[in-house]
Amino acid sequence: MAPEALSQVLRQLPAPTDPNLLVGTSTADDAAVYGLTGDLALVQTVDFFPPVVDDPYDYGQIAVANAISDVYAMGGKPFMGLNIVCFPSETLPHDILVDILKGGHDKAKEAGVVVAGGHTIDDKEPKYGMVVTGLVKPGQQVTNAGAKPGDLLYLTKPLGIGIITTAIKAGVVSDQTLADAVKLMTTLNRAASEAMMDVGVHACTDVTGFGFLGHLLEMAKGSQVQALIRRSQVPVLQDAWDLADNGVIPAGTLRNLAWISPQVTWDSSLDELDKILLADAQTSGGLLIAVAPDRAAALERSLAAHGVETVALVGEMGASVADSHIVIDP
Repeated sequence: MAPEALSQVLRQLPAPTDPNLLVGTSTADDAAVYGLTGDLALVQTVDFFPPVVDDPYDYGQIAVANAISDVYAMGGKPFMGLNIVCFPSETLPHDILVDILKGGHDKAKEAGVVVAGGHTIDDKEPKYGMVVTGLVKPGQQVTNAGAKPGDLLYLTKPLGIGIITTAIKAGVVSDQTLADAVKLMTTLNRAASEAMMDVGVHACTDVTGFGFLGHLLEMAKGSQVQALIRRSQVPVLQDAWDLADNGVIPAGTLRNLAWISPQVTWDSSLDELDKILLADAQTSGGLLIAVAPDRAAALERSLAAHGVETVALVGEMGASVADSHIVIDP
């Protein structure tokens, strides 16, 4: 669902009032956080989607890595998952479903998550994902609403995966591009999450369906600050540039761009491809982290020490404002 349509729906629903709900829907955060005791809170999320690659095992891994990422973005430690499965059981071989679930199981196991069950329905199009539950100490959860003026912004995976997965469906990517995309999407955000929790950061979100700019806007709005991004410092997969230049652009990316553009000031030197890549709808993207300047060097060292391959300083947060905005410089 498009972001603006989702916002309109949520505004018509009653807001939760339980005092134990530490993080709910008010800031469009990645997961909910519910306090159980003074020292223990649950982090819970759910995500599922149709196949983004042809191989069912890889698809299962990607879907689970993507779902677990929401817990990592909140600073939580995931421990249990429940499968969500939609499958056309009368038209596709059941071996395909077995491979999807094996991929999901193996990725969950890598994350230390036990798959305790789930729910399956018949559907014309396969869809797979997971409900994921994690733990965090109340007050130590990292939300997307805690960024401060002057915070530096770091991104831990390159952009462009939405364009590449669209090209995969069209059969116009090389075997190497496919392999690189699968590796990126199946890489857990655990290392980046552990690194940021070791250092202490102000805010975090993972970059998924709403694209880099969409999730950044949610962070800026939740934190009531402006955001300044330097386009040249945002990592983008080269294959995605080439594919987008040849017209391979997901519909979701174009919806993101239409939604975000009124709230972005673009430098005149930036072209349409720049805008498309920054709005590209990601699957299992990286973490976008806001950290105080005096802890930025420590965060860079921690991310590197945890083996995070992409550590990109992409911008900073500006002044506190009631109506948040994003400025994109070259």
